[in-house]
Amino acid sequence: MSQPSTVDPRPRVEQGPDGRYRVEGIRCPSCGEVATFAWPRCPACRSAVGPASFGPDGTVWSSTVVRIPVAGRTPPYVLAYVDLDDGPRVLAHVTGPGAPIGGRVRLAPPSADGDVTVEVLA
Repeated sequence: MSQPSTVDPRPRVEQGPDGRYRVEGIRCPSCGEVATFAWPRCPACRSAVGPASFGPDGTVWSSTVVRIPVAGRTPPYVLAYVDLDDGPRVLAHVTGPGAPIGGRVRLAPPSADGDVTVEVLA
Protein backbone atom coordinates (compact mmCIF):
# COMPACT_ATOMS: atom_id res chain seq x y z
CA MET A 1 0.00 0.00 0.00
CA SER A 2 1.41 3.40 -0.94
CA GLN A 3 1.77 6.22 1.55
CA PRO A 4 -0.26 9.40 1.08
CA SER A 5 1.65 12.40 -0.21
CA THR A 6 2.79 14.92 2.38
CA VAL A 7 3.28 17.68 -0.19
CA ASP A 8 1.01 20.65 0.50
CA PRO A 9 -0.86 21.31 -2.77
CA ARG A 10 -1.80 24.89 -1.88
CA PRO A 11 -0.01 27.69 -3.75
CA ARG A 12 2.78 29.41 -1.84
CA VAL A 13 2.14 33.10 -1.11
CA GLU A 14 5.10 35.38 -0.41
CA GLN A 15 5.32 39.06 0.47
CA GLY A 16 7.49 41.05 -1.93
CA PRO A 17 9.80 43.98 -1.14
CA ASP A 18 6.95 46.34 -2.09
CA GLY A 19 4.80 44.85 0.70
CA ARG A 20 2.36 43.20 -1.72
CA TYR A 21 1.66 39.48 -1.72
CA ARG A 22 2.24 37.26 -4.73
CA VAL A 23 1.73 33.60 -5.54
CA GLU A 24 4.95 31.79 -6.40
CA GLY A 25 5.00 29.34 -9.28
CA ILE A 26 6.50 28.62 -12.69
CA ARG A 27 6.23 29.94 -16.24
CA CYS A 28 7.28 28.16 -19.43
CA PRO A 29 9.36 30.40 -21.71
CA SER A 30 8.47 28.21 -24.71
CA CYS A 31 4.68 28.08 -24.60
CA GLY A 32 3.77 30.54 -21.83
CA GLU A 33 2.03 27.96 -19.61
CA VAL A 34 1.83 29.01 -15.93
CA ALA A 35 1.35 26.89 -12.81
CA THR A 36 1.50 27.30 -9.06
CA PHE A 37 3.09 23.90 -8.49
CA ALA A 38 6.86 23.70 -8.97
CA TRP A 39 6.83 21.19 -11.82
CA PRO A 40 10.34 20.32 -13.09
CA ARG A 41 9.07 20.59 -16.70
CA CYS A 42 6.20 22.40 -18.38
CA PRO A 43 3.00 20.36 -17.95
CA ALA A 44 1.86 21.47 -21.43
CA CYS A 45 4.93 21.15 -23.69
CA ARG A 46 7.58 19.46 -21.47
CA SER A 47 10.09 22.33 -21.90
CA ALA A 48 12.27 23.61 -19.06
CA VAL A 49 10.48 26.13 -16.84
CA GLY A 50 11.54 29.11 -14.77
CA PRO A 51 10.30 30.60 -11.51
CA ALA A 52 7.56 33.23 -11.66
CA SER A 53 5.43 35.37 -9.34
CA PHE A 54 1.77 36.15 -9.98
CA GLY A 55 -0.50 38.87 -8.69
CA PRO A 56 -1.09 40.74 -6.51
CA ASP A 57 -4.38 41.50 -8.28
CA GLY A 58 -6.87 39.27 -10.02
CA THR A 59 -10.45 38.81 -11.19
CA VAL A 60 -13.05 36.58 -9.54
CA TRP A 61 -13.97 33.75 -11.93
CA SER A 62 -16.44 32.08 -9.56
CA SER A 63 -17.36 32.26 -5.88
CA THR A 64 -19.51 30.54 -3.29
CA VAL A 65 -20.49 30.84 0.35
CA VAL A 66 -19.78 27.66 2.29
CA ARG A 67 -22.45 27.15 4.93
CA ILE A 68 -21.77 23.57 6.02
CA PRO A 69 -19.29 22.57 8.71
CA VAL A 70 -15.94 21.34 7.42
CA ALA A 71 -13.16 20.16 9.75
CA GLY A 72 -11.07 23.12 10.85
CA ARG A 73 -13.40 25.74 9.32
CA THR A 74 -16.25 27.75 10.84
CA PRO A 75 -19.10 28.49 8.42
CA PRO A 76 -20.12 30.63 6.76
CA TYR A 77 -17.06 31.61 4.73
CA VAL A 78 -16.49 32.65 1.13
CA LEU A 79 -14.31 30.82 -1.40
CA ALA A 80 -13.49 32.12 -4.86
CA TYR A 81 -11.59 30.98 -7.89
CA VAL A 82 -9.42 33.93 -8.88
CA ASP A 83 -7.67 34.47 -12.21
CA LEU A 84 -4.49 36.22 -11.17
CA ASP A 85 -3.33 38.92 -13.57
CA ASP A 86 -0.86 37.31 -15.98
CA GLY A 87 -1.05 34.09 -13.98
CA PRO A 88 -2.97 30.96 -13.10
CA ARG A 89 -6.36 30.49 -11.48
CA VAL A 90 -6.20 29.83 -7.73
CA LEU A 91 -8.74 28.91 -5.05
CA ALA A 92 -8.78 31.53 -2.29
CA HIS A 93 -10.60 32.41 0.89
CA VAL A 94 -12.25 35.83 0.66
CA THR A 95 -12.09 38.32 3.51
CA GLY A 96 -15.37 40.14 3.91
CA PRO A 97 -18.93 39.32 2.93
CA GLY A 98 -18.55 38.19 -0.69
CA ALA A 99 -16.80 38.31 -4.03
CA PRO A 100 -18.88 39.13 -7.11
CA ILE A 101 -18.03 37.29 -10.31
CA GLY A 102 -15.90 39.64 -12.41
CA GLY A 103 -14.94 41.64 -9.30
CA ARG A 104 -11.38 42.69 -8.67
CA VAL A 105 -9.47 41.27 -5.71
CA ARG A 106 -5.98 41.55 -4.25
CA LEU A 107 -3.90 38.88 -2.53
CA ALA A 108 -3.78 39.31 1.25
CA PRO A 109 -1.60 37.60 3.85
CA PRO A 110 -2.18 33.84 3.90
CA SER A 111 -4.44 32.53 6.65
CA ALA A 112 -2.96 31.05 9.81
CA ASP A 113 -3.57 27.64 8.20
CA GLY A 114 -1.63 28.61 5.04
CA ASP A 115 -4.63 29.19 2.77
CA VAL A 116 -4.50 31.72 -0.06
CA THR A 117 -6.57 34.76 0.95
CA VAL A 118 -7.86 37.69 -1.10
CA GLU A 119 -9.62 40.94 -0.29
CA VAL A 120 -12.23 42.54 -2.54
CA LEU A 121 -11.16 45.86 -4.06
CA ALA A 122 -13.67 48.70 -3.97
